[in-house]
Amino acid sequence: MDSDRRGWLPCLLGGAVFAVCMAGTTLPTPLYGLYQEKFDFSELTVTVVYAVYAFGVIAVLLAAGNASDAIGRRPVLLWGLGFAAASAVCFLAAQGLGWLYVGRLLSGLSAGLFTGAATAYVMDLAPRGAAARATLVATAANMGGLGCGPLLAGVLAQYADWPLYLPFVVHLALVACSAAVLLWLPETVRERQPLRSVRPQRPSLPPQVRSVFAPAAIASFVGFALFGVFTSVSPAFLAQSLDVHNHAVSGLVVALAFFASTGGQLAVGRVGVSRSLPLGCALLFAGLALLAGALRWDLLVLVVLAAVVGGVGQGLAFRGALSAVAGASPPEHRAAVISTLFVVAYAGISVPVIGVGLLTEPLGLEGAGLVFIACMAVLVTTAAVYLLQRPVPTDK
Repeated sequence: MDSDRRGWLPCLLGGAVFAVCMAGTTLPTPLYGLYQEKFDFSELTVTVVYAVYAFGVIAVLLAAGNASDAIGRRPVLLWGLGFAAASAVCFLAAQGLGWLYVGRLLSGLSAGLFTGAATAYVMDLAPRGAAARATLVATAANMGGLGCGPLLAGVLAQYADWPLYLPFVVHLALVACSAAVLLWLPETVRERQPLRSVRPQRPSLPPQVRSVFAPAAIASFVGFALFGVFTSVSPAFLAQSLDVHNHAVSGLVVALAFFASTGGQLAVGRVGVSRSLPLGCALLFAGLALLAGALRWDLLVLVVLAAVVGGVGQGLAFRGALSAVAGASPPEHRAAVISTLFVVAYAGISVPVIGVGLLTEPLGLEGAGLVFIACMAVLVTTAAVYLLQRPVPTDK
């Protein structure tokens, strides 16, 4: 038993480092209202500040998505932690809106470096023959870390002093500990290459993948868009429409969506890839309907249910989509196809969120949210109908 625990220790420590980095990307979520008061900017600006993060992620995925395969896992992850620390410093030093833009961009660069490299590293560090369990560790670290960010910031902002500073000081301390852990862990890439060997990855879709990729990409886009709206504007909706000004509650609502997504991803092993994609689409539709009801009738319970149901749907749909396109891809094109799926998914975080921000002034927050929900419902219904007519052929 002790030897088994020691065998899993590096993998679990790698997962903890992964979670710390991802927590930093969602840390500002319950604090945007406080920044609005401090710097006097609109709801549209909140959505743009949030979306800048996705542009950073997409840039790294396209420019250096395969960097850790060439130069090693640890150097890439140390750079990711460096960007995470720089992001926290920007928020600590913020004297105007420009600091928030730079902080979010650096956070996106950090997440872009970690998304692929940390997942591969956690799997590399696991004992032999434990790939499935290592995947669960990576999934839990990724989505669990994203959920812990708003929860941590919300609790500290509500119940401790210096709400715009203490969360980032705590995160800096966690990043420093993570760097020490990373330096202790072994490098798992045996044949390392020079930095110049890293080449930008061009999105690629071989013909045999396209029929699977279309519904998978739509479901991923909608799931990430739902998360984008939750993390960028739900605190404002809770405060303005439901009179919920408790930052811890705002952070918890957002965290529930990410924790539920973790549960949905873990359930794919039992549900199966061929069923998880259409089931995920159905739950995403249900989550959107619950969110529409919350906006229409101003009910907190519906917001919570939308977070949980939509989160499970996102987890099922995204992991199902990832498995489906990976299984349909030729080995020599698999990395490029997966990178393309991630680009579409992160576009879902940015483009619809900015659209909601643009519509907020003429329609109000509730009206803009309902327009967003209607558009996403059409997309996810289209994907679900397509999958029912042409299901994913086999579980990979």
